[in-house]
Amino acid sequence: MRNATYATALALMIGWLLWVGRPVLLPVIAAIISVYVISTAAASMQAVPLLGRLPAWARRALILAGFTAAVVGLFVLVINNLTQVVAVLPRYESNLEALVTRAASLLGIEDQPTWANLRRATIDQIDVRGLLAPTLLSIQGFGVTLFLVVLYASFFMAERGTMAQKVMIAMGGAEAGDRALSILVRINDRIGTYLFVKTVINVILGAISFVIMLVLGIEFALFWAVLIAFLNYIPYLGSVVGVIFPVLLSLAQFGTLWMTGVVLVSLTAAQMFVGAWMEPRMMGRAFNLSPFVVLLALAFWSALWGVPGALLAVPMTASLVLVLSEIEGTRPIAVMLSASGRI
Repeated sequence: MRNATYATALALMIGWLLWVGRPVLLPVIAAIISVYVISTAAASMQAVPLLGRLPAWARRALILAGFTAAVVGLFVLVINNLTQVVAVLPRYESNLEALVTRAASLLGIEDQPTWANLRRATIDQIDVRGLLAPTLLSIQGFGVTLFLVVLYASFFMAERGTMAQKVMIAMGGAEAGDRALSILVRINDRIGTYLFVKTVINVILGAISFVIMLVLGIEFALFWAVLIAFLNYIPYLGSVVGVIFPVLLSLAQFGTLWMTGVVLVSLTAAQMFVGAWMEPRMMGRAFNLSPFVVLLALAFWSALWGVPGALLAVPMTASLVLVLSEIEGTRPIAVMLSASGRI
């Protein structure tokens, strides 16, 4: 009974610390995940004919520069798309009004519900000015978080060279240090491989979705493709949410149901191709979490950190399972958290 009380108190304390420490922990964890992806990408560059001749620090610096440019580009993309959305809103309203009018005519409704009536009953009830300030603060917070991620990732990359020496000193002996270092290397390799492959899969999905939306004439195709790639870190729900946004946009942009159906079928086919065929072949046994554990991780981290927590939930949980599987004493826990029991 006493142990259960202590365990409950410890769990509540950790949860409270995670909740309170969100502004600090969120960019740190995102930076750690980014470092794993950057390091694995730098190691993979050895297979490239010219870039493979560069020293390890130069490859890492090159990947880090590309990562920084991608983060800056992401922030600029969000700002630009918000500005463009405001500019095209009147045209979207006209398309939706025409769609509502046609639907009412087909249904034989005498008092046709116009877009103006619907807007007065729905959108006009929203205090736009009241939402403007929180939106601007959210964008500002998003920019600060991205800056901190790049800053922390740069420092983590700079300290990777001294990690082996610090492990040897901390363990207090050559034999214990070599054993701990060997476990650490295996953990880093498996986590890095998983995160890198998952990121590559998301980039491929984003590229396929971008081509589909570009061919179909969907506006803001690059923004939606980036959003689909990020949301693919969230299993089950991420793929659904990623498809819903551009589908709804196509309805407002074109004002026709058949075009919306084409967008829905095309993007869903891309999700199924990547999720059901490509991802299992590329991920192998790196992603071997129980579906219940995945849902539990999503619920826990979403409740604590919102959407960023949902994005990081599975990478963090999968990394934790890989760490537990490499340590003899905690390997049974990893087996229980896995889907098939094979770690």
